[in-house]
Amino acid sequence: MKAMLALEDGKVFKGIACGAAGERTGEVVFNTSMTGYQEVLTDPSYKGQIVTMTYPLIGNYGVNEEDLESSEPRVEGFVVRESSRITSNWRSRGGLSAYLEKYGVVGIEGVDTRALTKHIRTAGAMKAVISTECFDEQALIGKAQAAPGMIGRDLVKEVTCKTLYQFEAGKEQAPPLYRVVALDCGIKTNILRMLARAGCEVTVVPAQTGAEEIVALHPHGVLLSNGPGDPAAVPYVVDTVRALIGELPLFGICLGHQMLGLASGGKTYKLKFGHRGGNQPVKDLANGKVSITAQNHGFCVDMNSLKNDEIELTHINLNDHTLEGMRHKTLPIFSVQYHPESSPGPHDAGYLFAEFIRMMEGWKRA
Repeated sequence: MKAMLALEDGKVFKGIACGAAGERTGEVVFNTSMTGYQEVLTDPSYKGQIVTMTYPLIGNYGVNEEDLESSEPRVEGFVVRESSRITSNWRSRGGLSAYLEKYGVVGIEGVDTRALTKHIRTAGAMKAVISTECFDEQALIGKAQAAPGMIGRDLVKEVTCKTLYQFEAGKEQAPPLYRVVALDCGIKTNILRMLARAGCEVTVVPAQTGAEEIVALHPHGVLLSNGPGDPAAVPYVVDTVRALIGELPLFGICLGHQMLGLASGGKTYKLKFGHRGGNQPVKDLANGKVSITAQNHGFCVDMNSLKNDEIELTHINLNDHTLEGMRHKTLPIFSVQYHPESSPGPHDAGYLFAEFIRMMEGWKRA
């Protein structure tokens, strides 16, 4: 079956279908990870986006039920150079193409993903349409141009949980010593697993939950999760975070970091093509140590907009020198733009969960 990818600037890529039949619009972006495609597909932060994998062969180890970051794929579309027909791994329970088809994800292979990635790096991430139904190039370009953009669009409401629930960690659970409320803006499951391994009993609440409701659960700390889209488009979460400042220890990851930035009086802006992949170098400004990190974000906190008397900058990205971490100078609050849960990606930043534990312990004793 033929498939086509058309960008809003008129660029068109032709290929063959490798997932469900249909047509989807979204922002086309690229991810540089060599593995971890199932974690990428199910990461709620990709809601509203068509993801291009830069590594040329995707799908060779199949899919399974253990590597999900949410209950189902969240991407709008999937673009690869070659989708492997052979799966070779003892954990595999099926192939990638069948998995995409099962969950209605429109995929395209046979695309020159190197050319597409270079184009996005030059022109920036942009709206696109992926189709197995229409092959009129001008018609598809028009659909891409008419699609909703990312700026000002609330995608959190589409991926947050509907009701409060307790995370069932099973064998992952260490003896629970701390109660943590996770504000779900599109949280990845491995964040919850890492908290459980660190000795936290985790209650997950919808993004619309107010500060008073969170405080009433009597947690020792609050995790502000990752999530999709423009942080400035979800002011209700920013208001909640602002009200929690000074009330409880706070740890923000990705979108949660951006929410803390806005709640602290800062501003956010859209990056040209974002950071997505498992090889982003981040420097700790306190000790000069460099960590290789997993990232997935298209917006960033403007470090120049933060109040220097309250906020300390802790980490920067070595590729473009954008802000990757911050902490409050007097309150138990810190956040990072990258993903310390290492799913997929390196484990360099896993120590941050222990830092959150130490912060909660200090607050608990005080």
